[in-house]
Amino acid sequence: MSDRIARTDAAPAPDCTLVIFGATGDLTHRLLMPALYNLARWKLLPTHFAILGVSRTEMSSQDYRADLTERVRGFITQKGGEAGGGTFDDAVWAGLADRISYMAGDLADPKTFASVKERLAEAPGGGSVLFYLAVAANLFGPTVRRLGEAGLLQEPEGAWRRVIIEKPFGHDLASARALNREILGCLSEEQIFRIDHFLGKETVQNIMAFRFGNGLFEPLWNRDHIDHVQITVSETVGVEGRGRFYETTGALRDMVPNHLFQLFTLVAMEPPVSFAAEAVRDKKQEVLLAAPSASPEAAVRGQYTAGDVQGRPVKDYRHEPDVAGDSRTETFVALRLAVDNWRWAGVPFYLRTGKAMTRRDTEIAIRFKPAPLALFRGTGVEAPIENWLVLQLQPDEGISLQFGAKVPGQTVRLDAVDMRFCYKDYFKIEPSTGYETLIYDAMTGDSTLFQRADMIEEGWRVVQPVLDAEGSEPAFYAAGSTGPAEADALLAREGRAWRPLHGA
Repeated sequence: MSDRIARTDAAPAPDCTLVIFGATGDLTHRLLMPALYNLARWKLLPTHFAILGVSRTEMSSQDYRADLTERVRGFITQKGGEAGGGTFDDAVWAGLADRISYMAGDLADPKTFASVKERLAEAPGGGSVLFYLAVAANLFGPTVRRLGEAGLLQEPEGAWRRVIIEKPFGHDLASARALNREILGCLSEEQIFRIDHFLGKETVQNIMAFRFGNGLFEPLWNRDHIDHVQITVSETVGVEGRGRFYETTGALRDMVPNHLFQLFTLVAMEPPVSFAAEAVRDKKQEVLLAAPSASPEAAVRGQYTAGDVQGRPVKDYRHEPDVAGDSRTETFVALRLAVDNWRWAGVPFYLRTGKAMTRRDTEIAIRFKPAPLALFRGTGVEAPIENWLVLQLQPDEGISLQFGAKVPGQTVRLDAVDMRFCYKDYFKIEPSTGYETLIYDAMTGDSTLFQRADMIEEGWRVVQPVLDAEGSEPAFYAAGSTGPAEADALLAREGRAWRPLHGA
């Protein structure tokens, strides 16, 4: 294994205070605090830094720190979790915990924001503040508005004020436009960091490095050589007690305009002139502008029924808590998209995501056009070997290339073989949540990995026709399967098939 490891050459973020609204929520406990712990361990937090947690629960700062200690310790050491599998450094956590304070407050009460302002006047961050909205989506706009009314978004001389907003950013095109109007009435675009934690994952960030850092692949990255592209985000978990949230969201809103479209744009974008934030975001936006709105006829909405996922029984989605007995909310969606430009004209992009599937699998699979078989006429070779370039994002992160090789022997026979690169075999990978990079970038003002207002709106525009067609009965699939048969038919009618889920 190589001793290569990142972060050793990065400087600590500039002095600031982090204010987390929703400080007692699952997101803060499970992802944000472990990410901050990792940043502290990597010596990337500011020299003068403080964290103020704000939530409705009444408790002291001491009690809040004690609660966080046990929760973060569990998430860091738990194997199989997003931040787990590591050891817990008590000294590092103690140094971070000393910087954490807490105050109870209702985000509907202007007095809460007045109290936050008083606390910030005593904070050691030099007047620079990063506000993190780890709250329900319906509170994004009102919280930003009250921050503005309290004067908390005005940037003191030599300091900055920024806001991180979680997903989902709107629930359709109209609501996304309305939310953008509301927050842009209080903030400049440069102050807004619309977060998608997928982009914090090293393997996702590596897509651009892989494409544009190697002369081997980019010349082939076009319609002359590529037959089609498949993007899969498959989960084994079901709704897991989030029925109330999922009933109003569904797989399409929850995953496609954000996670899947991030992968889609990274694969399809043109080379930027640099890795500067606006240069990269402009090229990703061009992909969305060139993508026609999805047709409902080229989309499949599915819902899982009772089944077995890796030995674990899963009940029917309609029998989950807080789910309607006749619910038509989708837990699976598959789409056929296109990009109408010179690079990709005629190349279909197939996207799918689902819950309660047979395997956890996130991958980008690029199928190259087959070689002609004229040379092999008269041999036993009757069909070309499929050439696939696969970027495996989770689990077992890596890159593989499938090509044909002659089987040893006196006759000419071809078989598919794989060349594989695994991150864990080459790099020293430390457990992380994916939020470390994003929080650090927000502190340093680097918006490359965050979505712009126009990107958000174009993403919703692409899927809006499918949203408008909601209401029909979904296609059903058994929990523990690879999705509904209708998703297979989506590709079969064009002479193609989904790749098997990784490990399936």
